[in-house]
Amino acid sequence: MPNILIVDDDPMIGESLTHVMKRLGYQPLFAGTLRDALAIAQEQSIDVVLLDVQLPDGSGLDIVTRLRETTSNPEVIIITGLGTPDGAEMAITNGAWDYVEKPLSMDAVTLPLMRALQYRAEKQARKAHVALRREGIVGTSPKLQGCLDLLAQAADSEAPVLLTGETGTGKELFAWAIHHNSPRAQKNFVVLDCASLPPTLVESMLFGHEKGS
Repeated sequence: MPNILIVDDDPMIGESLTHVMKRLGYQPLFAGTLRDALAIAQEQSIDVVLLDVQLPDGSGLDIVTRLRETTSNPEVIIITGLGTPDGAEMAITNGAWDYVEKPLSMDAVTLPLMRALQYRAEKQARKAHVALRREGIVGTSPKLQGCLDLLAQAADSEAPVLLTGETGTGKELFAWAIHHNSPRAQKNFVVLDCASLPPTLVESMLFGHEKGS
């Protein structure tokens, strides 16, 4: 039974969401402050956090990273006020899975919650059945584990992948790992330093050139 942590200082919203969680067959936990939310997340295994933005002791956005760094690494769904501008951008920028607007309805909460739980189940299944090849990628921190989860998703995908980051952060190691954990692992992994290519020839060298096109 998934554990859902509800973080909101409005007792009526807390009671309503608790009722919805029970109807869905989930185990609800409730916190009215950031401090209580962090304490619960550190002591118990949490699958998803429904996190209000405006709380008595600060903004819920300020603890998204800390929540995700706890042992259970829960997905976070932000609860915003009606008409909050850039709600989606705010959620993504702060590392949340999704966002929902007040006033809350069962349908509005249920869909992103079920998607988050499905994603979490798939992520855990990959961990259980697939041992990633990660030569040169060292560490066990929650942040690195989050990167490895994304790596596994990228390896399973047919979509192009863009890795960004400062020099020395391991982009090439992750590119290698994506390739060698993918169905294309038996094919060549080609490293190309685009900075060394003449700017006027980069496109034709990478993608080919047909005379007269």
